[in-house]
Formats: sequence, structure tokens, C-alpha cells
Amino acid sequence: MHREHVRWFSSALERDMDLLLFGHAGARVLVFPSSMGRFFEWEDQGMIGALGEHLERGWLQLCCVDSVDAESWYAKWKHPADRARYHARYDRYLHDEVLPFTRHRNDNPFLVTTGASFGAYHALTFALRHPFETGRAIGLSGIYDIREMTGGYTDREVYPFNPPEFIANEHDGNRLAALQRLDLILAIGRDDQMRGNSEYFSGKLWDRGIGNALRIWDGWAHDWPYWRRMIVTYIGGHD
Repeated sequence: MHREHVRWFSSALERDMDLLLFGHAGARVLVFPSSMGRFFEWEDQGMIGALGEHLERGWLQLCCVDSVDAESWYAKWKHPADRARYHARYDRYLHDEVLPFTRHRNDNPFLVTTGASFGAYHALTFALRHPFETGRAIGLSGIYDIREMTGGYTDREVYPFNPPEFIANEHDGNRLAALQRLDLILAIGRDDQMRGNSEYFSGKLWDRGIGNALRIWDGWAHDWPYWRRMIVTYIGGHD
């Protein structure tokens, strides 16, 4: 299996950023780590191994990015607007630097975004902000209403990165049609404390005619053994 460590200086973040590339061909998959996780997390936790056949056969190429959570949403000493501004820089890094890099390495037009726990927030938020570039988003045990991280606070800086808010107010016909074409999958454990957040978010999407597959797994299901099973189940689309 092809494995490559890549680093460059990000103009959006004004710092070096690392990523790992796995596979040689296939649908491009943008992978986000969990809360304050690193770009090598999916490799360390066996997620790459779980998708080994997909990678070796050229069905998928995974781009595992680093997080900046500690400087954005988890920087609790900052005002929520300042946290959102730093996340906006991360979004520019992903859209303006990482996506062109993946296209240069692999001209497959189909993009999947995915992540577990807080990585699911990143995966769904990026896909919903950029529906013309994305085909599928898979959230594993996620939180999607960022107000959970801001004590309920929102403003014009937080709003563009809070999917339940900006989806409810999307009135551009072309964007809404693109959002409705997305294949969205939200997997969550029945006993996960964030189940209500996922159900609320799923309902907000359906309110705008944006179909999504909310899949409730038995038990807590908020750990890597479950996520390895989930990603194999849903990487090709909802069941």
C-alpha cells in the first residue's frame, strides 16, 4: 500500500502542516482526526488497516489531515468569535491548499469526507460548506451543533461554521440543490450522550429536503473498535 508523509507551510495558517496519504487511486477521502487528534491517528488506531483492501485495490485514496482544534474550538480561554476565526483559517487551508493537492495527486472527481467524534463535526461541516466539491460525508459518533462548544453562544463569526444554523437559512437554489445531492451518513450509538445532537441535526437537514442516513448502533459505540466497523460499513455509501 502506498503511504506518504507530506508537509508544507500553510499560507492560511502561517505554520507547517502535516498530512498522510494512503493508497494510489480511487475516490479521494478527506479524513479528520478526533478531538485535538493528529494526522497519524487513523493509522495508529487501525482505521487504515480496516480499509486495507479498499486501498490496495485502488478503490480509495485517503488524505489524513492534522487538526488545529487546540487553537480553535477547544481553546476555551478565547472568545467563541476568536475560535471561529481560527477555524475559518483552517477551512481555507483545507479548501485552498489540501483539496488542490489531492486533485494534483489523483484526478478522481469523487470526494468523501469523514471523521469520528469531533472529526465528524469537521467532516460534515466541510462537506456542507462546500457541496459542489463533495459527494459523500460520513460522521461517526459526531457532534454537529457547535454551540455545544460555545456555551450556546453564536454570532456572525460562529454561524458559518455551525451546520444546523446555516443549513436552516440556506436559500440559494443552486447550493440547496447541491446539498440535496450529497450522500450524508450519521452513525451514532444508541447510548451515546451525543445521540440527541445527531438526531436534531438529522432533522434540520430533512427540514430542508437534504436526505441523510441516520444510523443508530447498539450500545455506546463511541470508540475505535466500533468506528472501524462503521467506516467499512459506510465508506461505499449508506446501507
